[in-house]
Amino acid sequence: MSTKNLQAVKRRFEIIGHAPALDNALSTAVRVANTDLTVLITGESGVGKEVFSKIIHSLSARKHSKFIAINCGAIPEGTINSELFGHEKGAFTGAAAERKGYFETVSGGTIFLDEIGEMPADTQAYLLRVLENGEFIRVGSSVTKTTDVRVIAATNVDLLERIQKGKFREDLYYRLNTVPIHVPALKERRNDIPLLFRKFTVDFAEKYRTTPIKLDERAELVFENYSWPGNIRELKNVAEQLSVLSEDKVITAETLVEKLPNLLKRNLPATFGGEREQNSFQEREILYKLLFDMKADLNDLKSLVFELINNNDLNISNQQLKQLTSPKYSESYPVYNQEDRPRPNFNPEEHNRETNGNVSIEDNRPILLDSQSSQEYENSEIIEESLKLADMEKDMILRALKKHNGKRKKAAKDLDISERTLYRKIKGYDIQI
Repeated sequence: MSTKNLQAVKRRFEIIGHAPALDNALSTAVRVANTDLTVLITGESGVGKEVFSKIIHSLSARKHSKFIAINCGAIPEGTINSELFGHEKGAFTGAAAERKGYFETVSGGTIFLDEIGEMPADTQAYLLRVLENGEFIRVGSSVTKTTDVRVIAATNVDLLERIQKGKFREDLYYRLNTVPIHVPALKERRNDIPLLFRKFTVDFAEKYRTTPIKLDERAELVFENYSWPGNIRELKNVAEQLSVLSEDKVITAETLVEKLPNLLKRNLPATFGGEREQNSFQEREILYKLLFDMKADLNDLKSLVFELINNNDLNISNQQLKQLTSPKYSESYPVYNQEDRPRPNFNPEEHNRETNGNVSIEDNRPILLDSQSSQEYENSEIIEESLKLADMEKDMILRALKKHNGKRKKAAKDLDISERTLYRKIKGYDIQI
């Protein structure tokens, strides 16, 4: 779609913004409008998904027919079938007369089903039949009726995740997702935030007959750095609050802090439960394994140093000696005082006879190293081990894969994680097998 035509559509439907993601979504909506294909609009709450459904209807051949927007999450589960498909008299308690449903009254037009992910399972089956052959049955009836309705659905949740949990039909998802349109959130088009705010403040100024307010540079930065979980709906609400409550026409960052302190919150995402929590637990297990291996290596190192000190009669304080003694080796290498630390082939009676209870001069003899060993130590290179958790985790995965000759199933079992988690980490660390 040409830029000129796209700008004309924006002016007609008052779409504000220049973000490429927004232009792509709008261009897709315009191209699919003249068809009868089912459209699934995705995006966070408050991004304007219903606006896109109206654009599609207004540019289609059905523009002179009815358009109705239905929030599937707002209709009780017990009455949604009656609302959508109608019911016969006496079909249930309170059904005093027959009633036509939306799919019957809007035949020839467009139905927008918002929050489609909240639709009950039995209603999903009825909707699937409508999408496949245009047929439906009223509640309490056995007569099949037909309808000619275009369906545009919208959701702010991940339908694929709901499919995995058994809360949404997979066949219905693919029927609805014939043409997907993703409407970007404000955090995906931060440069459009000042433009939208200016549009809202001008509208409110005309409504309340006042001068429109403006943001200074620091206030604009606050707006652009805020996450806007409510998106355009929240931004419009903030613009109206400031238009009414602010005495100054130029809004500063200090004014925002005073009037709307929540704008300083970054609202970083946090997820709990489900598969992510299980993966987090498995990642902690890998970390614990790494820490235990490091502890074992440290104990081995302590043991080696202790043996060198003990065998060579190296002078060392009792406190330092205790620090080198771990519980693992405490039975084999007890802690002695500096005066009575035994030497190899230590004989207590001979020691008492030679020293008469005093410290022997030989106790202070230095440790002896030959010249070749000294040269080896001088030429050695000290390598600082990386303590980054990511590096340690990657190293554990490499060791497990090497141990099992690249067999991921056995490596995952050895690491006590799922194969899926292992595949994800191999891809994330770019490990070549």
